[in-house]
Amino acid sequence: MIDIVTIKERTLLALSSWLLIFPCAFSQPTNPKEGKIIVGAEQLDVLLPRLQGKRVGLLVNNTSKVGETHLVDTLRNLRVNLKEIFSPEHGFRGNAADGELISNSEDTKTGLKITSLYGDNKKPTPEQLAEVDVVIYDIQDVGARFYTYISSLHYMMEACAEQGKKLIVLDRPNPNAGYIDGPILRPELKSFVGMHPLPIVYGMTVGELAQMINGEGWLQTGKKCDLEIIPLRNYTHQKSYALPVKPSPNLPNDHAVALYPSICLFEGTVISLGRGTTSPFEVVGNPELKGQPFQFTPITIQGMSKNPPYENKICYGLDLRNEKTENKISLRYLIYMYQHYPDKGKFFTPYFAKLAGTPELEEQIKKGFTEEQIRVTWQKDLDTYKIKRSKYLLYP
Repeated sequence: MIDIVTIKERTLLALSSWLLIFPCAFSQPTNPKEGKIIVGAEQLDVLLPRLQGKRVGLLVNNTSKVGETHLVDTLRNLRVNLKEIFSPEHGFRGNAADGELISNSEDTKTGLKITSLYGDNKKPTPEQLAEVDVVIYDIQDVGARFYTYISSLHYMMEACAEQGKKLIVLDRPNPNAGYIDGPILRPELKSFVGMHPLPIVYGMTVGELAQMINGEGWLQTGKKCDLEIIPLRNYTHQKSYALPVKPSPNLPNDHAVALYPSICLFEGTVISLGRGTTSPFEVVGNPELKGQPFQFTPITIQGMSKNPPYENKICYGLDLRNEKTENKISLRYLIYMYQHYPDKGKFFTPYFAKLAGTPELEEQIKKGFTEEQIRVTWQKDLDTYKIKRSKYLLYP
């Protein structure tokens, strides 16, 4: 009888060897003005030699794809010695709702151990990295400071630096990389939704940001992570990129991703931003705003929103699904909702300052500043940030 398993294993080993010998098979034009964007995970000719003889951990989620196949499955099929999966917010397969507790578990498809880095254990312990030589980070970012995947990147870099492990970042495009905007985070407001002195929209890929975290000494005690970036091909910061996989359950489309830096600020107010609907981050409202032209009713949606704010209550507000987005943060929705909310003293919550990165934005809105007046107060810090950022750019 023919040993089917042996034939499969030999085929996979041959494919792995072929990739190493003939890397040009996966190469694409490198002129940034031509050709399809090639993400780091698709450059197996570059990645595989760095994993030979190594025990590999992966900080990945549902966006970690090589074509239509998950990176974990791709590397496992190529006989890479995978030891452990580290999971950010929303879980390894990306089906946990925002804020939902993620527990340690096992991947039913591969049998690999999954260690959650969302909850009390945000930073890998020495024991959790003990059987790993190198960690791969491959997660789609959206370019907003409060998107927690970059906080998980920070903690993994910090753990690798302390424990002598190498980190390889497989770079992916930032869909909001075409502009830089918003107030810079103040150190006293550092949290998991803002760990670095960045503007809300920081205009870098995760690879570039990782270099900045290292270069600016933002890791604990100023340690440096042994970091390698596998950069994008055919990419510029101004090149548009439609996300092939939704980056988290409540960012279901490119329009929501574009609105996200502006709309997420509502998380620090009494306004619902559409969790519990099929259009999160595209509709906003509150049960007290009965005079507004649009209404929606949040409900629990499996895998998207569990017990969303104002569940089963009619919310009145704005429908932004057809709103044109611009290369800047829009404050007009926030200002409008504040002006129309009947009890202004209860509009903001303490969480708003953490999201904004500064207490000034709340005070400016309360004092009646226009959007243009507020933007002027950001400019000096943004100019300084752009100079600092320029040292770490990989792409034009």
